Amino acid sequence: MNILAIESSCDETAVAIVRDGREVLTDCIASQVALHREYGGVVPEIASRKHMEAIYALADQALEEAGLTRQAIDAVAVTYAPGLIGAVLVGVNFAKAAALAMNKPLIPVHHIRGHIAANYLAYPELEPPFLCLVVSGGHTMIVEVKDYTDMRILGTTLDDAAGECFDKVGRVLGMPYPGGAALDKAAQQGDESKYHLPCAKPGTNPYDMSFSGLKTATLNLIHHAEQVGEALDVNSLCAAFTAAVSETLVPRVVRALKETGYRKVAVAGGVAANSRIRHDILEAAGALEAQVYMPPLKLCGDNGAMIGAQAYYEYLAGHVADMSLNAYATKSILGEAL
Repeated sequence: MNILAIESSCDETAVAIVRDGREVLTDCIASQVALHREYGGVVPEIASRKHMEAIYALADQALEEAGLTRQAIDAVAVTYAPGLIGAVLVGVNFAKAAALAMNKPLIPVHHIRGHIAANYLAYPELEPPFLCLVVSGGHTMIVEVKDYTDMRILGTTLDDAAGECFDKVGRVLGMPYPGGAALDKAAQQGDESKYHLPCAKPGTNPYDMSFSGLKTATLNLIHHAEQVGEALDVNSLCAAFTAAVSETLVPRVVRALKETGYRKVAVAGGVAANSRIRHDILEAAGALEAQVYMPPLKLCGDNGAMIGAQAYYEYLAGHVADMSLNAYATKSILGEAL
């Protein structure tokens, strides 16, 4: 089954063709990073306009690179939630038009389910059930993937997402957007013990997380150093901040592995590219003799291939949409795709 998949939830316009949920025939991405870097972050209106300019040509490019005609496409999939509403709408409207024009099924895919499914592309042998740590710019959660479309959230951030904090701290430190990548590079050259930063333990659910206090403490430290003219060891601060994020995430994953009995854990989302988090997950899970699945860096960020991968299983579960499909800025990962 050849699925034409569209992803436009933020600042990457992506169109991919995926066969049977596991084989990527082509994955075309038009990045807007250089454009938004001037503003230090994504400007929603600009992102939406750029999606409109790029998406039609990108779809043609995907077909050409895959060596397929429109007749060879069996279904059209699209991210319908969550994301910047204007950006998501561009993808949804294009997908609806494409599905209608080609008389093909329309498959709505939740963006976070797509991130989890990126692991199916990197590891064809991976099958549910397993645990997944989702860490992205807008979401941080530990998910029990009971089946391809049956999931349970064990814990989530109660405020900021880990990725949002990385980008905010990076921006205040004067690092180019997206700040997470630059911060990771700086952290590898620093001494994490030089600065003490807090790790919150919120609420009664041991799997829930909080990052707002860590972000505020880090920003206050930066601003205080500026105000009193104190030299700031940027590399060491980045190392301490990254360590605090990892120390919030990894012990919860370890606890989940112990309490559920699972011995498979996947990592998904843009922050899954962070070298410290990848190292700590591998080490901690290895001590439990658990298998770790982490997609290559190119599949950690937003891409169309992950949407095509999840779409295959949504289709098998009967989750298809009609022309009334709408876009949503926020929507739970749980339940049916609609």
